[in-house]
Amino acid sequence: MVVSESQQNPAEAAPASARSIPREARLLLHELAAAWEDVADCRALEVVPLKGAMTNEVYQARWLTETGEAGGAERDARKVLVRVYGEGVDLFFDREIEVRTFECMSRHGHGPRLLGRFPNGRVEEFIHARTLSATDLRDPEILAIIASKLKEFHNLDMPGPKDVLIWERLRTAKSLCSSDEAKEFCLDSMEKEITALENELSEEFQCIGFCHNDLQYGNIMIDEDTKVLTIIDYEYASFNPVAYDIANHFCEMAADYHSEKPHILDYDKYPDIDERKRFVQTYLTSSGEEPDTKEVEDLINNIEKYTLASHLVWGLWGIISDHVNDIDFDYKEYARQGSSSTG
Repeated sequence: MVVSESQQNPAEAAPASARSIPREARLLLHELAAAWEDVADCRALEVVPLKGAMTNEVYQARWLTETGEAGGAERDARKVLVRVYGEGVDLFFDREIEVRTFECMSRHGHGPRLLGRFPNGRVEEFIHARTLSATDLRDPEILAIIASKLKEFHNLDMPGPKDVLIWERLRTAKSLCSSDEAKEFCLDSMEKEITALENELSEEFQCIGFCHNDLQYGNIMIDEDTKVLTIIDYEYASFNPVAYDIANHFCEMAADYHSEKPHILDYDKYPDIDERKRFVQTYLTSSGEEPDTKEVEDLINNIEKYTLASHLVWGLWGIISDHVNDIDFDYKEYARQGSSSTG
């Protein structure tokens, strides 16, 4: 559910001093700019914070090019994205694994290129594409593109162990909650719920793939001209049942993280049965084979069961984030909604 750090139009954000980013990041940016012939002055760095982040601090760094002028077209500036890792977020994932995933995706052209690393962050290619909005997820054409892209993502042959991580992640997150929170959110019974869900779903055939595990609208970008879609931000990516990843995406359709109350979910926006069928049909046919009715129905049924796991994951995430994150977001109220939706 983590809001993408590249959602806001930089033109709407207030410029910040270059000193708002770590010194090591400034040194790296200076080295990069000095090597680019089109940068007019590598010392004339402008930094713009990108709002909407709930995991990292993210900035756009830019320099005017030889042909660019102040106030001119956006593409007349050389731009990169600076990601400063958030405090405490490694409770939910292994940062080194995430970096290796990013580097692998970058090498294979599935996301922004990695331009450099500094001790608590990295510099990435700035993608010239539009981040999706909550309303985009109601567009049948865009949903079809997402379904096809997600199938491609799931088929990626990523290095490392290919074990399912969802159940381990749930148990680890639960263990990090305090006794008071366990009482407040009735977590004592959750171990039985996790085990029951794991046992039930493990009895059925599960298609395992490389999953994003946080496929909300802010982590999807689209080129308006070519309709090419890019999935970004791989902090939570791992191998999991593909039904879980699709279930998480469907659950995210209830969210609008740019509303007046971004922590409030509207489950009336959860896709209806016709929307779910169209998505699954497109997902399965994008590999070139025509699925039969049973295959479509089985995947839809599995997705519905995995919505419970998705609610549990992000409910626990909200409880723990309330302690480790200073971002202005009502994490506990968000967690309560996840808990109530599973009941």
